[in-house]
Amino acid sequence: MEILVASAIGVLTTGGVYLILRLRAFPVILGLSLLSYAVNIFLVSTGRLAINAPPILQKYGDATYTDPLPQALVLTAIVISFGMTAVLVMFSLGAYLEAGDDTIDMKDAGTEDDAV
Repeated sequence: MEILVASAIGVLTTGGVYLILRLRAFPVILGLSLLSYAVNIFLVSTGRLAINAPPILQKYGDATYTDPLPQALVLTAIVISFGMTAVLVMFSLGAYLEAGDDTIDMKDAGTEDDAV
């Protein structure tokens, strides 16, 4: 189970970094979403990966439980990442409607002609 979760985190992180390095707005937004999913899975896995275990301590000291704090953190992170994704989509949509293209053009940044 741990190898599967670690592999999923690695694949999501790799895909997210690859998409963030693209020069178009939509793949960058998808890459950020993949990275947030990877972080959410990582946070859930920090609470112990127990199958069919309740998220609370049992009455007579059974040590198989899942920590509920990472689950609460992930729930909060999901809501925040959804809101930020909506904001980024609106920014990129506004830039697309204004410029007619969603390409991220960084050729002109740092030229000497702009400094004069």
